[in-house]
Amino acid sequence: MVDTEIWLRLMSISSLYGDDMVRIAHWLAKQSHIDAVVLQQTGLTLRQAQRFLSFPRKSIESSLCWLEQPNHHLIPADSEFYPPQLQATTDYPGALFVEGELHALHSFQLAIVGSRAHSWYGERWGRLFCETLATRGVTITSGLARGIDGVAHKAALQVNGVSIAVLGNGLNTIHPRRHARLAASLLEHGGALVSEFPLDVPPLAYNFPRRNRIISGLSKGVLVVEAALRSGSLVTARCALEQGREVFALPGPIGNPGSEGPHWLIKQGAILVTEPEEILENLQFGLHWLPDAPENSFYSPDQQDVALPFPELLANVGDEVTPVDVVAERAGQPVPEVVTQLLELELAGWIAAVPGGYVRLRRACHVRRTNVFV
Repeated sequence: MVDTEIWLRLMSISSLYGDDMVRIAHWLAKQSHIDAVVLQQTGLTLRQAQRFLSFPRKSIESSLCWLEQPNHHLIPADSEFYPPQLQATTDYPGALFVEGELHALHSFQLAIVGSRAHSWYGERWGRLFCETLATRGVTITSGLARGIDGVAHKAALQVNGVSIAVLGNGLNTIHPRRHARLAASLLEHGGALVSEFPLDVPPLAYNFPRRNRIISGLSKGVLVVEAALRSGSLVTARCALEQGREVFALPGPIGNPGSEGPHWLIKQGAILVTEPEEILENLQFGLHWLPDAPENSFYSPDQQDVALPFPELLANVGDEVTPVDVVAERAGQPVPEVVTQLLELELAGWIAAVPGGYVRLRRACHVRRTNVFV
């Protein structure tokens, strides 16, 4: 059995991955003495050997103390607990730090990624997709970042689902700090925090492309909700394609910078989705219903049966911010009357008041747009 200290030292070598790390770890476990010469015999460069030997004793002791705490794990790639979905990829991590439930790593996962500066459209549809998928038993995996990542995690927890966060830093730090409570809630709901980095590594920029390959590698597919053309979300999508995963893209309003990434992916062959069920059907995932969702979630299993107030008016409130006067003009009704009806729609949860007007929150299959001439 490989000593934990060997894994900790090997994990500090950033350019060392799966198969090589496992091979070296098992070879070193048989040695009575380890020095730079012995390390270079394994194929490590002198610089890598020096990194191995110079890993601070204080960090090793701190890591061993961390591992003594409940639900704190170090999972080498040769462990039965290492997720096989990830191990099947190229350049998989040689070992993972995991806080939380290990069985979550073996569940059916879908990665949800998107812009940090998301719009109302992205938040609404990202939340709806995640709530629906989590209710059906899909584990929602993302990166705990601001924006769509946070929306995805929160939506899964809102319906008592399971979510996994893959970090671009060591697990001794939650980044961003505003998501510390979210991370704790994720663990309380049976999820996990995952990182391939030593515990004290800060969230450096070049860590995140490596983090992204784990997000896609753990998952059966990746859904891109909103993303710019040059973004980490598209890096994750590229990783997914290289790993043989399905890439799904949610189309967005024309003119929204966050729509450029998904629209480009669709042009490149990504699967356009407008309903969560389309993802489940594509991945041939069997449905496993969770308990009923809380009342304040977007998801409602009997939403189709809810009476729709003012359908002719609601049809003219868009996914984008729609001013009151535009709604009135489209519907052909006086502004005072429209304002009263909009208030009732807002109280019923069909729309939300935002700066500049209203946006839609829920859809109904029998809504049809009327008098659309502007």
